[in-house]
Amino acid sequence: QVQLVESGGGSVQAGGSLRLSCAASGRTLGRKAMGWFRQAPGREREFVAVISWSGDNTYYADSVKGRFTISRDNAKNTLYLQMNSLKPEDTAVYYCAVSYYSSTYYYATSDFGSWGQGTQVTVSS
Repeated sequence: QVQLVESGGGSVQAGGSLRLSCAASGRTLGRKAMGWFRQAPGREREFVAVISWSGDNTYYADSVKGRFTISRDNAKNTLYLQMNSLKPEDTAVYYCAVSYYSSTYYYATSDFGSWGQGTQVTVSS
């Protein structure tokens, strides 16, 4: 079992930036893709971004494209999400997850098997 711990959340004003980190430990990631999801109060968990094992391929939700950047450092077993130009609608709990697959083609919540506990991001207007 892989343990995932997110950090870096906080409160910022609109237009600001945050960088989330997700540290993995325990069982190896096994060349799997990893992703970020978020869940706002009263809403379902939604996809944000996914990255392949090598980092060569990424895919983003339309709502964050051009503002968020996903990256990973496999030597450190760490996943990142750089969030710029934040908007109030980005307010949510952000979760990192490990995919069952190596490809970024799969990005439904059911395609991911290990999840972190989440980190809160609050953007004020």
